[in-house]
Amino acid sequence: MDVYTLVGKSGTGKSFHAMNLCKKLGVEAIIDDGLFIYKNHVAAGVSAKRESTKIGAVKTALFLNEEMCSQVRKAIEEENPESILVLGTSDGMTDKIISRLGLPPLESDSLRRIHIEEITTEEERQTARQQRDQYGKHVIPAPALQLKRTFAGYFMDPLRFFRGKDQGAAAERTVVRPTYSYLGEYFVADKVIDDIITCLAHESPAIGRVIHIVQTPKADAYRLKISIKVRAGFPVWQSAIEFQKNVEEAIEKMTAFNVTEIDLEVRGIN
Repeated sequence: MDVYTLVGKSGTGKSFHAMNLCKKLGVEAIIDDGLFIYKNHVAAGVSAKRESTKIGAVKTALFLNEEMCSQVRKAIEEENPESILVLGTSDGMTDKIISRLGLPPLESDSLRRIHIEEITTEEERQTARQQRDQYGKHVIPAPALQLKRTFAGYFMDPLRFFRGKDQGAAAERTVVRPTYSYLGEYFVADKVIDDIITCLAHESPAIGRVIHIVQTPKADAYRLKISIKVRAGFPVWQSAIEFQKNVEEAIEKMTAFNVTEIDLEVRGIN
């Protein structure tokens, strides 16, 4: 296995540029902030950006949790990539990650040690730093659809991706705001979800009334039970399926919750 490292200070754009670097070098896999990403797919690991503190994020990024480390090791063995890129804030950090995951060690003078200054301009690094410092934005080198479960309910953009000159899946990245970038906690109130569903019902000519909404939120999933009435003259089954789909898309777009189940009950005709 060929091992490469990409080193740079926090907020200098390592994760953003990692996928383009992989494409240029023909690298198949990435280790970044606790995640093992193989061929644009999150194969194993827990993102450090889920941690509530910076100390917790560092521990996760270094794979200090034995159970998680073992899972990632096993996933690497199963996928058996020919090459892998390890991201870190220093050579010492990448060496620790390599050692923890049982990857082939690098020589100190290896040409496979790449620093962010070698592949970016000062202006690009300043822009990346501004996005981090002012807006708390962190990039994960994987499509948002791969991260819906991991970041359910987090402020992330599940539909739009940063794209460079290269189009397509190889260039997809996701922007998130980790918990530790906030001054305090945040939550999405139940009434917000109720209002989204009610507004969708008002906009739908087939839905006469929303009678009842039951929410079952969890860390990695969101379940809903909705009771409605359908207007006379509209096909009940088709109208219910369309409304169910609209509710799922709206909630995931507006809140980034991972909606896993919507039970829709039609109680009558208006």
